[in-house]
Parts: sequence; structure tokens; C-alpha cells
Amino acid sequence: MKIYQLKTKQKLPISVDKAWSFLSDPNNLKEITPEKMNFRILSGADRSIYAGQIIQYKVTPMLGITTKWVTEITHVKDKEYFVDEQRFGPYSLWHHKHFIKKIEGGVEMEDIVDYKVPFGILGQIAHVLFVKNKLKQIFKYRENKLNKLFGKI
Repeated sequence: MKIYQLKTKQKLPISVDKAWSFLSDPNNLKEITPEKMNFRILSGADRSIYAGQIIQYKVTPMLGITTKWVTEITHVKDKEYFVDEQRFGPYSLWHHKHFIKKIEGGVEMEDIVDYKVPFGILGQIAHVLFVKNKLKQIFKYRENKLNKLFGKI
């Protein structure tokens, strides 16, 4: 069983309060997801994140295949971090930690995603061929979009 990890860090010239306000509103996820993924929230985004929250999406991650994705917000520490975990969706495991910390001139946001691709050796081959790069592209898009929205340190 191969578990992969993706880590990103980004610095923004905004307050912790502003960063948390944006990131803790599930409706903002659409704004920082590439348009070609056709991201749509189906339910669960009617309030700011809280532990136990279930959010259902439809997304087209690659190859024109639309899938339903269900995540649960499992941990929340106000203005510091939250964790979302996939309950149903394209991965065998998806555990995504979002950290926010105050730094000189703004905040540093860090994402750590631990994930497993299904289908055994075929999934591992798919990971090498396109899944890994697709995830990097999605997080790069988010970085660029957040820089446009809030500026860059």
C-alpha cells in the first residue's frame, strides 16, 4: 500500500482573521478550484466549517469523468488549522490538513495532503503518469488565485 504526500506553503499579506474567514467558508473552495474541474457543492456548505461537517461535491478531476466527492471536516482549531477527510470519492485515502500561522507581514498557509490512489499497481502507475502532476497543478492554481485575491509577500 503506497501512501503519497503533497505539501505546499504560501505567504499572504493578510491577517489571520481574514485568511481564516476565507478558508473556513466552504463556498470559497469553488473560487480557488480550476474552472475546468466543474466543481459544484451539492450540500453541507451552509455554514462555516465545524468538526463533523459533511460536504458533498461534484467534480470532474480528469479525463472528463465527473464524480461525487464527500468530505468530512474532522478537526478544527479556530484560526489555526482544520482537517478534511474524504468519506467517498476518487481516492482510497484523502487526509488534508490546512494550517494558518501569523508571520511577519501576514500569514503563512500550509497544506499537507496524505492520499492513496485506488486500483493497486494500476493506480500507482496512474499516479506517476498524471495524478501527481494534476494535484500539483490544482494546488498551483490555488496559490495563484489566492495571490490575485490577496496579494503576495
